[in-house]
Amino acid sequence: MLMRTDPFRDLDRLTQQVFGTSARPAVMPMDAWREGDEFVVEFDLPGMKPDSLDLDIERNVITVRAERPDLDTNRDMLAAERPRGVFSRQLFLGENLDTDRIEADYTDGVLRLRIPVAEKAKPRKIEIAHRNGQQSIDA
Repeated sequence: MLMRTDPFRDLDRLTQQVFGTSARPAVMPMDAWREGDEFVVEFDLPGMKPDSLDLDIERNVITVRAERPDLDTNRDMLAAERPRGVFSRQLFLGENLDTDRIEADYTDGVLRLRIPVAEKAKPRKIEIAHRNGQQSIDA
C-alpha cells in the first residue's frame, strides 16, 4: 500500500502538539513519582507569575490553571515563540490519596504538589487472635 506524506503538514502538526495553538494552548509538561507515603507531581511553568496560578480540587480531580498574558502591543517584537494565554491540566486521583492534605509550592518556574497517601490506604498489620488449641463446645 502506497502512502503519501506531506513533510510540511507533519511538521506543522508536530509543532501544534508541542507548542499548541492560540485556540488550544500546549499542555503543561509534568513529572510524577512516589516518595514513601506521598506522591509528588511537578509541572513546568516557566515565566508564570505566582498570582496567575490556580489550583482547584473537586472530589478526586485536581485542576491546575496558569495564565501568561498577551504581548504588549506597543512593542516591536522580533520573535514571539512562547505560548500565551490560559493553560490548564487535570489530574484524576485514586481514592487512596488524601486530597485534604495536598501541599503546593511554586519555585523557579516549577509547581510542585505533594499528595499524601490516605491513612486508610496504607498497609498495616492485623493481629491474629489464637486460643492455644482449645475449642469451645456449645451444647
